[in-house]
Amino acid sequence: MIIDLRSDTLTKPTEGMLQAMWAAEIGDDVFGEDPTVNTLEEKLAGMFGMEAGLFCPSGTMTNQIAIRLHTGLQTEVICHKYSHIYLYEGGGIMSNSHASVKLLDGKYGKISPQDILDSINPDDVHAAETTLISLENTMNKGGGSIYTLEEIKPIKSICDQHGLKLHLDGARLFNALVETNESPKDWGAMFDTISICLSKGLGCPVGSVLLGTKAEIKRARKVRKSFGGGMRQAGFLAAAAIYALEHHVDRLKEDHTRARELGKMLEGHALISEVFPVMTNIVIAKLSGISPTDMLQKLEEKGIKAVKFGKDQIRFVTHLDFNDEMLERFGERIKDID
Repeated sequence: MIIDLRSDTLTKPTEGMLQAMWAAEIGDDVFGEDPTVNTLEEKLAGMFGMEAGLFCPSGTMTNQIAIRLHTGLQTEVICHKYSHIYLYEGGGIMSNSHASVKLLDGKYGKISPQDILDSINPDDVHAAETTLISLENTMNKGGGSIYTLEEIKPIKSICDQHGLKLHLDGARLFNALVETNESPKDWGAMFDTISICLSKGLGCPVGSVLLGTKAEIKRARKVRKSFGGGMRQAGFLAAAAIYALEHHVDRLKEDHTRARELGKMLEGHALISEVFPVMTNIVIAKLSGISPTDMLQKLEEKGIKAVKFGKDQIRFVTHLDFNDEMLERFGERIKDID
């Protein structure tokens, strides 16, 4: 049995999801005529109390479209130094929007209101114009750490006071919401744009949705076209997303429970010096006396797959296709690694 914990993007559609995909009514989405895509966009926008949505192939695309909407030449984005938009999107902030970036530090990938306030550039000919704050929830490089609504409110206040836009990379936002029991509509009220990824914890094969105002999404549709993101009969994929929103949200708690158990299994291992606090479905282990490459090789020999996550860290991610039997086997196998 191979236990693949490299990412929650590795899941396969469930039987119910496949049936929903086969039954989908489709049309040409570039013409705005795919009814299932339209339903998905309206459904997610309604959940978050936002005006409109745009279905895209990936979370990278939804993030990069949002950045394009809120920036321009000689402008600047403020984000954490470990943000996905900075580390893992191919230099898109520069290549797509020609914007500068100011990187902040913060424990477990989260940035504070005061650090944001201190980082807003003055109205000065020498400085780029700060126009956008971008947050990530859950925070991938922070071990799946969570922003709460109460932490967002002062950041939103700073943005309002300084005329800044606020974007959320919500790649795993539903993982956060099932832990905090906060309302999606309350989150929608905080942000100008939100990117929701459907192919991670929710278990869809492809896709993300960008949420915003009708005017922003109209502009976003043109940007998507220029990025090559206009999909035609995309209703098959949208049907998977609708199914996931209706059947796979509450079960995210199961992934979190297994992740916490997995974290406990790693604690105290001779080759692991620290396990980040496990808040959702991501487990980051800091290694001791062994390189990530060598540790991954040892894991591979035991039928376990993980990923390198820094010079001395590896990452495990629980997901829809990781069950209790696999968790038990993981515990047995990890004991044999020395």
